[in-house]
Amino acid sequence: MNDMAQPTAAAQPMWQSVIDGVDRPARDNRQFAVTNPATGEEIARVADCSPSDAEAAIEVAHTALPAWRARTAADRGAILRRWYELMIADEDRLARLITAEMGKPLAEALGEVRYGAGYLKWYAEEAERIYGEIIPAPVDGAKAFVTREPVGVCAAITPWNFPNAMLMRKVAPALAAGCTMVAKPAEDTPLSALAAAQLALEAGVPAGVFNVVPCSRPTEVGAALTESTVVRKLSFTGSTEVGRRLLADCAGTVKRVSMELGGNAPFIVFDDADIDAAIDGAMASKYRNAGQTCVCANRFYVQRGIHDRFCERLAERVAALKVGDGAAEGTEVGPLINQAALDKVVRLLDDATSRGARLVTGGAALGGRFFEPTVLTDVAPGSAIVTEEIFGPVAPIIPFDTENEVIAAANDTPFGLAAYCYTRDLGRAWRMSDALEYGMVGLNEGIISAVSAPFGGVKQSGMGREGSRHGIEDYLEMKYIRMGGLSA
Repeated sequence: MNDMAQPTAAAQPMWQSVIDGVDRPARDNRQFAVTNPATGEEIARVADCSPSDAEAAIEVAHTALPAWRARTAADRGAILRRWYELMIADEDRLARLITAEMGKPLAEALGEVRYGAGYLKWYAEEAERIYGEIIPAPVDGAKAFVTREPVGVCAAITPWNFPNAMLMRKVAPALAAGCTMVAKPAEDTPLSALAAAQLALEAGVPAGVFNVVPCSRPTEVGAALTESTVVRKLSFTGSTEVGRRLLADCAGTVKRVSMELGGNAPFIVFDDADIDAAIDGAMASKYRNAGQTCVCANRFYVQRGIHDRFCERLAERVAALKVGDGAAEGTEVGPLINQAALDKVVRLLDDATSRGARLVTGGAALGGRFFEPTVLTDVAPGSAIVTEEIFGPVAPIIPFDTENEVIAAANDTPFGLAAYCYTRDLGRAWRMSDALEYGMVGLNEGIISAVSAPFGGVKQSGMGREGSRHGIEDYLEMKYIRMGGLSA
């Protein structure tokens, strides 16, 4: 671990909620601390919003809705474009804020800011492509057509691992469609959302259109969002367990929901694969953000003919990774977000080794919230590290023999977010892409996310899609209109 990391701190020591275009303290004046996971240092204090603060935000979003939805798509798009430009101009500060509050290396944080800003640019353009339909009328003297209208007030609950990009992926299509929004960022990482809200106001987003309510009481504030009859759409990114509860809570008001939930991504490497490309893809997919992404490779299946060579070469690359404070130069792997995350990785690794798994490299906690990047082989298929989402820098590797065998193993999970497959056999590539029960498949690619592509999963990994032209659909209602009396 890098011992030369310097403490980082948010330049703004006290952050309030953003409600109706104004920085507001919590109504009960409560605050909570945000700490740097690399150093344990308190970097800021934040208004600790209560359900009543969330209700106030919902009310102002409701008040702001008619004027915002009445603006032309071109006007809304122009504002989103200005917001994009402000984010890019301020990318260094925003990246350092991400690194300070969640720990990822600065280069990755900068990539996240650019990725998140890309959603603003994309949906600034999609705002003008919300088309209707003309339907052949079934009778004479009539016209039939379909329009698309904004859903209304929306709520977003965002995760800590991509505190900028996951918010932008929700707020950009919502505002482009003419909706207003109340966002509740993760309690570990509220600063990025608040900084984004400040830039939104500077870009010309009207007061009340985008509101942010940070809190350390997510269950209570989340209930205010799900139980509200004013909120017509909830978008959530997080664990499947929490997603199930939110779905149940939204049923009472029959809200529209988008759910991007947990994953258990298989990374499959066949004997005929380009092994150099597969190693590069494994490094990018597994160890980015210290393994803390929902589309991270979670379990590796390597065909027996190249299994040993793959393990050896991957271990060489992994052993060379530089672990440390994300703000320090050269850091490639930062800390885990909190102690619970570290404890989970240790538990999964202990379970695997107790079942006969062998450490090829790594396997040690390094102090604080750091964990040594790890490669593990001889992993028993039923181990918890195979069935649970690791969310840490550990690669468990399992050998396989046949295509049918690995398809069955890869699909043997309730989750279906992302999968990866490396092969130079064109027929096999198509067979695998058809057979894998996942919403996204990377063929000879370890990084698959893109603003222009639909992001989302199947089975218990969620519902709905974010990004691409499809991402705006969840923020639009379809209205059918039939007009008669047109005969001469």
